[in-house]
Amino acid sequence: MKLQFMGATREVTGSKHLITTKSGLKILLDCGMYQGKGLETDAMNRDLGFNPAEIDYLILSHAHIDHSGLIPFIYKLGFRGTVLCTPATRDLCAIMLADAGRIQLQDTATFNKKRKAQGLDPVEPIYDEQDAQACMSCFISVPYHKKFNIEGEVTVEFYDAGHILGSACVYLEIKEGRRKIRLGFTGDIGRYDKQILKDPEPFPQVDYLIMESTYGDRRHESIKDAEQELLMAVLDTCTKKKGKLIIPSFAIGRAQEIIYALDRLEHAGLLPDIDVFVDSPLSVSATSIMRLHTECFNEAIAEYCKTDSDPFGFDRLHYIQSVMESKQLNVRHKPCVIISASGMMEAGRVKHHLANHIENPSTTVLCVGYCEPSTLGAKIMRGDEEVSIFGQRHKVRAELRRIDSLSGHGDYEEMIRYISCQDKKKLKGLFIVHGEEETQQHFAATLGERGWKHVSVPTFREEVEL
Repeated sequence: MKLQFMGATREVTGSKHLITTKSGLKILLDCGMYQGKGLETDAMNRDLGFNPAEIDYLILSHAHIDHSGLIPFIYKLGFRGTVLCTPATRDLCAIMLADAGRIQLQDTATFNKKRKAQGLDPVEPIYDEQDAQACMSCFISVPYHKKFNIEGEVTVEFYDAGHILGSACVYLEIKEGRRKIRLGFTGDIGRYDKQILKDPEPFPQVDYLIMESTYGDRRHESIKDAEQELLMAVLDTCTKKKGKLIIPSFAIGRAQEIIYALDRLEHAGLLPDIDVFVDSPLSVSATSIMRLHTECFNEAIAEYCKTDSDPFGFDRLHYIQSVMESKQLNVRHKPCVIISASGMMEAGRVKHHLANHIENPSTTVLCVGYCEPSTLGAKIMRGDEEVSIFGQRHKVRAELRRIDSLSGHGDYEEMIRYISCQDKKKLKGLFIVHGEEETQQHFAATLGERGWKHVSVPTFREEVEL
């Protein structure tokens, strides 16, 4: 059996790993989009390195675009295989991929303006909303802990990874004659003791493990402190400075955690008398989907719901859909909280809010997650004095805050805790993916110090025989 690393090698986005069995069966683990590299991203996403029509099965760990975002593209190019994922992941993909299709049209229009200025021909979008809708016909939902048989040769089983709603660690048993290979793929690993989702759960012993490493070189603050830090950001900005608190947030997972934290503060009588706006149509839809999948909730939120029937809603919380309502927030003078996508500040409505407010000292930008180093979010949060937004230069005068503990990714201690269910002596290979190269090397060294053997950091399109 061959395993080839087609993406997220020595970088964070573009998750794709191709399995080719001895009989010729081709299984793709994730089909993620590269994000955050400007003009370079388009070419990287188009250069797949494999023929989509030859892929028999695509096993999807979760719905985030850097793991799912090229499914419409490979469908457009001839993929007609089966996409296996959890029910919640399928529901999220139905809205996220369509949204990505709309973004493709917008981004391509901007991209083509730059190409025209360079005397180059325009390019077509990678895919559109119709392609995203069409590819959903390939999806089959498989609940956690239910084995799915692939042509009598491979069995697939999902285990809760605790990252976002429906996220899964993929456990594969692959038969080659009398030999059985057990392969694990963590997808993205969540944190422990979260407010909403269950903890990452143990998975069966594997021979080989493909493992993410986003935060492989750092420790997070305690999740228990996040709610208090959020309250202080609200009070300092909206009560003391009479300004706006802008929270760039991933529409799936992070947005709902912030909404729930604010709901708890409101329920406890601690939130000041201000309006909170969720200005992201995708976040609005995702929150509705989250309400449907309470099987992913932990005991703490289940207990909370006994006294508050809607943990994602309170009187001064407003979900914004229309563009007109979004624009009105930029001319609003009253203090408020604006939660808006995207988390890396690269796209979506949050860029408009930043363009209108980042030069105002009464504004606070609160970062609550990872920003790929080349993104607008990273440039703002590392302290660049001036940034370009929609082609215009803006002085960064807003106050900058960060709450790392709300990250959906576990830190290196949590990731090591997660794989402690594995017998180190039985593991024949541990492949580190989905992290910046320096971070991956640090994490690999840490694993080595903790007694893990056969740890490697694959290169782009490296192929190994298992």
